[in-house]
Amino acid sequence: MWNKVQETVEFLKNSGFSTPDYGIILGSGLGKLVDVISIEQSLEYKDIPNFPVSTVAGHQGRLIFGTIGDKKVICLQGRFHYYEGWTMQETIFPVRVMKILGVQNLIVSNASGGVNSAFAVGDIMIINDHINMMPLHPLHGKNDERFGPRFVDMSDAYDKPMIKKMLKIADEEDVKLHQGVYMALQGPTFETPAEYGLVRVLGADCVGMSTVPEVIVAKHMGMTCFGVSVITDLGVEGIVESVSHEEVQKAAKTAEKTLSKLVARFVKE
Repeated sequence: MWNKVQETVEFLKNSGFSTPDYGIILGSGLGKLVDVISIEQSLEYKDIPNFPVSTVAGHQGRLIFGTIGDKKVICLQGRFHYYEGWTMQETIFPVRVMKILGVQNLIVSNASGGVNSAFAVGDIMIINDHINMMPLHPLHGKNDERFGPRFVDMSDAYDKPMIKKMLKIADEEDVKLHQGVYMALQGPTFETPAEYGLVRVLGADCVGMSTVPEVIVAKHMGMTCFGVSVITDLGVEGIVESVSHEEVQKAAKTAEKTLSKLVARFVKE
C-alpha cells in the first residue's frame, strides 16, 4: 500500500496536482460544486496509476484539482464503494493518496435514508458522529506506522469547529440543516422496514453505504473531517416507501445547488 500510494502521489505531482488545502469527495448532493471550482487539472481515474474505477451510475470517475476562492482543492468526482467488489483497501486508497499529497482537511458527502421522523426527503444533515456496521474494517490487518497508529481515537471523528462554522454559514444563508448520526451498512440493497427499525433502535438518524471507511482512514492519518448527508428517502416509523437508485439521484439533485453553495463558502472562509 505504501509503495502504491507513493507511486500515485508522484504521478499526480508530475501532472500538476500541487499541495491542496482541502480534499473533497463529491458524493451525492455535491455535484454542482464542480461549477464553482476553477479547474487547473483533471484526470480520469482510469489514467491514474493504482486507482480503482467507479462503476456506479452517476459517479463520473474523475480527479479534479483547482481552486475555490484562494483555496486549493482536490476533488474525487465519484467515490468507490465496498459493495462494488473492491477490497476495503482499494475503496479507501484515494484518501491515503490525498493525505500524502498534503491534504489536511477532508469534506465528504453522501445520500442516505432518513429514519429520524423530523427529516423530509431533500433535507441536509451534518454528520456529527457515525456507527460503523460494515462487514470489514478499513484498518483490518497489519498496521503500517507510516500511515498512522495501530489504535485510532475516534472520539472526534467529525470536527466540531467545522460543524460550528457550517451552522453559522447556513444560518446566514437562511438554510435549515439537521445534525445527526450516520450509520454505514454494506449495501447495495436498500433497507427493509425491519432494518430501518434496527437503525433507529441502534441510535442513528440516517443510513447509507459509504463515507465511514473513508473517515476512519482519514482519522488514522491525522486528518480533520467534515461530513454531510442528503436525505434521499425515508424509513421513519410507519413510513417506508419503495425506492430506486434513480429516485435517490433525483432527490439528491434537489439539494445540490444549496449544499454546493454552502460548501463553496465554507471552503473560501
